[in-house]
Amino acid sequence: MIAAATAAAPAVAASRQAAPGAAADYVVVDQLGKIYNAGGRHEVLALAPSSFTVKAGEFVSLLGPSGCGKSTLLMMIAGLDPPSQGTVSVAGRPMTGPRPDTGIMFQDSTLLPWKSAIDNVLFPFRAMKQPVAPQAGKAAALLDEVGLRGFHHHKPRQLSGGMRQRVAICRTLVYEPDLLLMDEPFSALDAISRDEMNLVLMKMWQEHHRTAIFVTHSIREAVFLSDRVLVMSNRPGRIVEDIRIPFARPRGLEIGETVEFNAICGRLRGLIEHGRT
Repeated sequence: MIAAATAAAPAVAASRQAAPGAAADYVVVDQLGKIYNAGGRHEVLALAPSSFTVKAGEFVSLLGPSGCGKSTLLMMIAGLDPPSQGTVSVAGRPMTGPRPDTGIMFQDSTLLPWKSAIDNVLFPFRAMKQPVAPQAGKAAALLDEVGLRGFHHHKPRQLSGGMRQRVAICRTLVYEPDLLLMDEPFSALDAISRDEMNLVLMKMWQEHHRTAIFVTHSIREAVFLSDRVLVMSNRPGRIVEDIRIPFARPRGLEIGETVEFNAICGRLRGLIEHGRT
């Protein structure tokens, strides 16, 4: 998120004007591939050529085994890692580097330890050299919305892991990016905190309704959160299946007890196991 936020601020308005309607393909990945140390003795094919699209307003998860290239794919979509082949376009524009209208969440909250929760939320405006004071009310409202009323002025060390990730969600949303990219943001949390954060994320996504791509190892997390799940094979990763999730929104955790939910989880598990071979 910080890397994306430091791109030229004037591009924000232009990219928002280019945003298509809800039915349009907003992210287009075309034969995207990645080779590390190409031509060297230790060449590694991290991602086989892969193609897919994400429509405006969709929540799509990338699901696959460890080391299959999920994060590599996400970072190329973010413009933070150049592809070895293929192209990415967002809002009809080729990706040639980080764009200010992309918000990124990492596995770690990446909060600045010497700043309070609200100052961390406001940091993107400082990075983009925009006035901070006019945005303070918005930052405070977001923190309240994720259940952090009364913790605005706490430092990261005074917050639990789940609370720090709530701050990170607010920081990602505060400057209203049109694309959210999330790289296993809840993987370090315990099971109860992870369920709570999935509910928080779903609530915030439904209220702010941004296009979202979410990387996870968790089958149940992917099914609970997503409109679609893209299943990736073992390295070199490739998209082996595109599964549409049929459940209406909003969703509660109780949906995870239904026969249909567990049948979808079973199908995804089978696809991942097949993709390992």
